[in-house]
Amino acid sequence: MIMYSLMMLTAAIVSYLATWIARQMGNKLRLFAPIRSRDMHSVPISRLGGLGLFAGFAVALVVANNSFFVKDIFHNNSGPWGILAGAFVIVAVGVADDIMDIKWWIKLIGQCTAGTVVAVWGVQMSVIPFVPEPIRIESEPLRIVLTALAIVTTMNAVNFIDGLDGLAAGVAAIGAVAFFLTAYWVHRNAVLTDRSDLAALLMAIIVGCCIGFLPHNWFPAKIFMGDSGAMLLGLVMASAGVVATGQISSGLYDRANGIPTIVPILLPFAILSLPLLDLGLAVLRRTARGQSPWSADRGHLHHKLIELGHTHRTAVLMMYVWTCILAFGGLAFAIFKWQFVLTVDIVAALIMAGVTAWPYMVRKGREAR
Repeated sequence: MIMYSLMMLTAAIVSYLATWIARQMGNKLRLFAPIRSRDMHSVPISRLGGLGLFAGFAVALVVANNSFFVKDIFHNNSGPWGILAGAFVIVAVGVADDIMDIKWWIKLIGQCTAGTVVAVWGVQMSVIPFVPEPIRIESEPLRIVLTALAIVTTMNAVNFIDGLDGLAAGVAAIGAVAFFLTAYWVHRNAVLTDRSDLAALLMAIIVGCCIGFLPHNWFPAKIFMGDSGAMLLGLVMASAGVVATGQISSGLYDRANGIPTIVPILLPFAILSLPLLDLGLAVLRRTARGQSPWSADRGHLHHKLIELGHTHRTAVLMMYVWTCILAFGGLAFAIFKWQFVLTVDIVAALIMAGVTAWPYMVRKGREAR
């Protein structure tokens, strides 16, 4: 835990300093994208925050390669460097989009390229999570395609919720904490000679990157992470999910004090449920109108919270709490009896549903008087 915490701290410090540099550079060179109809801000703000997140991620990964305990992850393993290469590709594509607002199909090609880089030189989806038994994937081309598809989907899901100050970074940090605790707990309790884990390291670094970035991005934001930052977070979280999923067939999760195999299958979906839900609704909404799934609108979940009557800050906090319920509610199944966890999760969800709808109900009550 100490080494993971040090990597998290390294990522936080570097991300904070690099984001400050990116902010100054963006403001001095006036690298501002035009304000779009879906944007919640009215003055130009730099979208180069992804450079700060990438710097924190890259430096922490290099430091980890030369540190006690976690350096074993890199021994005869190209996975971390393949992920870093994919991250470099997607950040380059994202920065181009943040400055020039490139065509959606060009960005999609860049996303597919980044996902393929990770799949070819980094990590591959070796099993398909399925109950009661996971399905092994023997074909390498199929593993590459499925890995790239998972990465592209997750990148777009995280990118779609990046619409309010501090939202994407906070949601990613909360999800990464839950993911890290699961991966760490499994390896800590399993009978292994090497307890270091790539998924745990990636999540620790992402938590640090988000913590270092948030002071610059909290409302009112001084810099945005842009597509480069959102897609970077999605790529790394998807890659960690691929690593964890690949460990299911090894029996590792079953040996960790009997952790239910279903937990590592469901947890990535629980963590990313809000972004994935937002992505799915956006695709359905836009295609129903005859529009491209990548066309912009103001129909995202965070926009709906604003319409309900929440302020900018409370809308972000609502999304944070919902993410906590889903992420840690999923994690709890690995620790407590499922009947108890399910009951608590349902009660928490009902309470939060009331809190979420409260401004709307108050407004309707006033209008009825």
